[in-house]
Amino acid sequence: MSFMTMSLFTGCVQPDIHINKNKNFWGDLTNADDVNMSDDNLTESEMMISEDGEENKMERIAFPESEYYRLARTGKGTVKGTIYVKDAYNDKRVLGASTRLYLNPITSYSEQWYQESYLGGYQMQAADPRLFNYLKFTASDKNGKFAFYGVPSGSYYLIGTVKCGEECGYDSVKNIRIATKVSVRGNQIVEKDLTRMTE
Repeated sequence: MSFMTMSLFTGCVQPDIHINKNKNFWGDLTNADDVNMSDDNLTESEMMISEDGEENKMERIAFPESEYYRLARTGKGTVKGTIYVKDAYNDKRVLGASTRLYLNPITSYSEQWYQESYLGGYQMQAADPRLFNYLKFTASDKNGKFAFYGVPSGSYYLIGTVKCGEECGYDSVKNIRIATKVSVRGNQIVEKDLTRMTE
């Protein structure tokens, strides 16, 4: 795959998405422009620490080719669930309807992103384009339900974004990124909701 600009998804909205068991292969369901691993789309906590310009963003570690080379590319596992945020004030669920989700294999490279950006709130420099070849994509339906099929055995960050505005008490629509860890073995079916409380 040639080098390409990456832009991290925050939810490419499609009407009435139907999950197809044969259509969420590695990198096949999306365009590279739908994925922005540079953290330009920030959650509310990340907005508090970000600065413009690549020079002001946290530097990523070198892309660990050997770690990715060892990853299985095909499998028989399934990961499914519902993506939503919960309003901390009224316990209301806001579904992530028709939004992109992806599985990112856990490596030293993705672990840095999870610790420093997702948990720490720091904006990071653009990801190495080779990462795109190892992400697995799907999309939720209008009820926030999603499924990944043909997942190789391993551990992943399950990542998605919910758009939430007045229903979450915000003046304008915010992209609320959610990430959690999930592991799959063999033909296991893992049920895992992707959720977090609004701030």
